[in-house]
This record gives sequence, C-alpha cells and structure tokens, in this order.
Amino acid sequence: MNSWECHNVGVQTSGPGADQLPAFLHAFASPARVRGDFLNIVEGSGAEVIDASGRRYIDALASLWYCQVGHGRAEIADAAAGQLRRLGGFSTFDRYTNPTADALADRLAGLAPMPEARVFLASGGSESVETAIKLARLAQVRNGHPERTVIVSRQPSYHGVTYAAMTASGVPPNQEGFEPLLPDVIRVPYDDLSALDGLPAVQQGRVGAVIAEPVVGAGGVWPAPEGYLAGLRQRCDSWGAHLILDEVICGFGRLGTWWGAQYAGVRPDLVTFAKGVTSGYLPLGGVLVGPAVRGPLEADSTAVLRHGYTYSGHPSCAAAALANLDILEREQLFSSAERIAANLGTGLRSLVDGGRVTEVRGTMGIWAIGLGAGVDATQVRDALLDDGVIARPIGTSTVAFCPPLVITDAQMEQCVEATRRALEHVAQRRSTT
Repeated sequence: MNSWECHNVGVQTSGPGADQLPAFLHAFASPARVRGDFLNIVEGSGAEVIDASGRRYIDALASLWYCQVGHGRAEIADAAAGQLRRLGGFSTFDRYTNPTADALADRLAGLAPMPEARVFLASGGSESVETAIKLARLAQVRNGHPERTVIVSRQPSYHGVTYAAMTASGVPPNQEGFEPLLPDVIRVPYDDLSALDGLPAVQQGRVGAVIAEPVVGAGGVWPAPEGYLAGLRQRCDSWGAHLILDEVICGFGRLGTWWGAQYAGVRPDLVTFAKGVTSGYLPLGGVLVGPAVRGPLEADSTAVLRHGYTYSGHPSCAAAALANLDILEREQLFSSAERIAANLGTGLRSLVDGGRVTEVRGTMGIWAIGLGAGVDATQVRDALLDDGVIARPIGTSTVAFCPPLVITDAQMEQCVEATRRALEHVAQRRSTT
C-alpha cells in the first residue's frame, strides 16, 4: 500500500547501465527495480515538471503532497542561497540559536491555531510526528501522570515511517517486517467516535494523546466526518489527554486555511507540520506546542528537553520557509483550495459510473477516486503518465490528486480528461486480456 511505482516514460531504457541496479536505494519502490525503470524529473515550473527527455507533465500531486506554491520559484532559491552565504548551518542545541530560525518560529507561533504556542523545528514529517508523540508522553510524566502512555490513532491513517510514527499509522503493509512496533499504541476506525469510548485504556485512565489527520492523506484521502475532530477534542479534555493534529499534508493552505484545525474549528494541543511549510524546496518540519503541553515542560527550570535533531532550526531551511510563507500570503493562494474543489473535485465526480469509479473522496485541495473491482490503481497511474499527468496510486483501488495551489483551471480540466482516458484505456486493456 502507498507504493510509488515508477513508469518507463521519458527514462533511460537502453544503453550502458540501463538494466543495472542504481546506487540510489529508492523509498517505497522495489529494491530490485533497475536504473532504466525510473522517471527522471529534471526541471519544474508552476504546476508542471519536465523529464530528462523534455516531456512535460502536470504535477497533480504537488510532488508528494507538498509543493503548494509550485515549482521554479526563484524567490525561495534566492532566500536560501543568501542564507547559505551568510551561515549555511549551525546547531541550535543548548545555548545556540540563529535569527532565521527564531524569525520562522515567531511567525509560525503567530499563525498557530492555539494561543501561546511555541515551535519545535525538525527536518520532516516523520520526525515531527515522532516529536509530538514524545512531547505528549513527556508532558504527561511532568504533569504527574506517568500512567498515561497510550497513544490512540486511526485506521486508515499515515503519520510517517520512523518507529513511533509508523506504529501510529493505520497502514499495515508499511509495518510488515519491522515488528515489534512501539507499545501502547491503539488504532481505531477513522470515522467512529464510539470506538474510542469502549477502549480499556480509557476506562483505566491511561490515554496520553490522540493523533488524527484532519483529512487522512496517504492512507487513502478520507476527510474526517462532520463533528469528528470536535468529538476528539471533547474526549481528550475529559480524559486529560492531548490532541495531536497531524497537519503534515493539511497545513499551509491545503484546506483553504493555514491549518486544518481552523478548517474544522478545533483547538489542538500539538500540531505537526512539514511539506507545505517550504513547499518542499528544502526539508523542514516541526511541531506547534500549545499551553497544555508546554506548561508541564517549562514548570521545572532545571529540566532539560533531551530531544532534538541535528538539523533542528537549520537557518537555510528556515529562510526557504519564510520566503514560501511570503508567497502564500502575498498571492492569497489559500483561495485556490476552493477553486481546486470546484474544478478538480467536481470534474472527478463526473467520472463516477458505479463501475470503473465507485466514489470520489476529498475536500478543498485534496481529492481521490475510488476504483471499482478489477480496476488497478497503478495501471491507471501509468496511463495518466502516458497522458502527461502525475497522480498517485494508493493501494490497488485509489488514485490521489493534490495539486500545487497555483494549478490553472485549464490544467485541472486536463487532469480530469486524462483520468477519463486512463480509465477507458485500462478498461480496454482488461477486455482484451
């Protein structure tokens, strides 16, 4: 599930080394895939990317759910380069800091969906989720509740691939072979609040945190049901647990607001972020830390937070993030989420026929089609690539779309029509085999 298969359009298919294994061991790909089977992306502009043969593709997944402002933004490159010339990097452990990381933290704290937030900076989404789970447990210990170790997550869901994040994810194939997983993590159905109420850990007072995506992303694109996140907030308040919203995909305009928490009208205790904070131009992630968590952590002035990553607060990544946030605000790109819903979402719904496409799921700037029996998602993705559109197969029956916020109406129409043709192509292929 969630594999990113690659296609043989615009790649090296002959010549020296084409059938050899590359030195680069790719994520979410077969380790046996040979060098010539990869699509070699070399350039991008706006919502398009170009492969090594010069062929253009509409990037209908914003690379990997993250390129909000589109490709080829010189402003972000210049900001990062300027910082690199002054100070490429330096540790922020212990007494050290830098003005760019401080400026980014101040800005994110001012945008946070909870009052008086602080910001922990990391390198990406998995690190951010790992951090949020650790901070939630540590805050419970510092607050006098070491018994509250249980983390409740949902299935399906995707929170990353480090051990705590992988354990919390409701994607069983991603966990196979990596057991034993982190203890005291419980997964419940993504849409059933009542499933939480009967958990023994609730009755025993052992729940330390609940983690949820406002819209399940890489787990299949499943928006939270109406009132679900508010129900989580109520239960966390009742249990003395912390509510973690995983906004690695949903943050930075994807749902038409800075945060999915604002879209849902819910106050979290911790918010994880990554991807859209830099639009993927440089690796950066982090956690917004609200009063319920920072209070216990700050209560003992002699205590040290023994957690951090080598590149936490990296100044060049922070410079890219600040430039990216400037673009999001200046160009008012959040309004594009509604435009994507009106064009791409509506267009995809027109493909529902009860056979090849059984449903369309999504909201605002993130969508997916659910495929009928016998229609394979990877085959649909491959046919889309042949037609110049990049989308993502999830499992065997879902194809996801999450385009840059700068995508044009005409490009969205092309995505819908390409999907229509891809479905027809796969159906014809089935009928002849």
